[in-house]
Amino acid sequence: MFAVGHMSIAYLLGKGSEKALHIKPNIPLLMVLSILPDIDILFDFLTGAQIHRGPTHSIIVAALVFIPIFIVYRKKAIPYFLALISHPLLADFIIGGNLQLFWPVSIREFGLHELGGPYINIFSQFNIVLELSLFVLVMVFLYKSGDWRTFVSPNKTNLILIIPIATVLLPSTVGYPFSTS
Repeated sequence: MFAVGHMSIAYLLGKGSEKALHIKPNIPLLMVLSILPDIDILFDFLTGAQIHRGPTHSIIVAALVFIPIFIVYRKKAIPYFLALISHPLLADFIIGGNLQLFWPVSIREFGLHELGGPYINIFSQFNIVLELSLFVLVMVFLYKSGDWRTFVSPNKTNLILIIPIATVLLPSTVGYPFSTS
């Protein structure tokens, strides 16, 4: 899935958990965490290592990283953890697969295709329609909830929005940094 899909899913999960947990998550941080596992793309691009969808997409690594965050922030950490694990468990599991979800315990690859389902390429019409639909849905939610103001408010945490903005714009300006999904 492209960054816009990951960020849309994270926003929807954050809004859902907001009501259930009675907390107000930081929307820019949700969006950054939703694309964080793809930091391995940069590493692949710079070194040629081919580790995309490996350790940074592991739910074991995510859980270990979040243990101290859960200890300090308790239920307030849940939307951020959901944003992070939605990347491999929802989006990339369906679109593309080939995920090492249990790294370092196992390097076995998982995904919808690996479980016998269809292979859905990131460039497929299905994925494009899915991501555009998610984006439109999120735009409606952002408008109706007033969350769009978050992105234009003078708040220092909005500086982290540079990360998802660059992630969305970089592939369209320099070319997609790798040849496979």
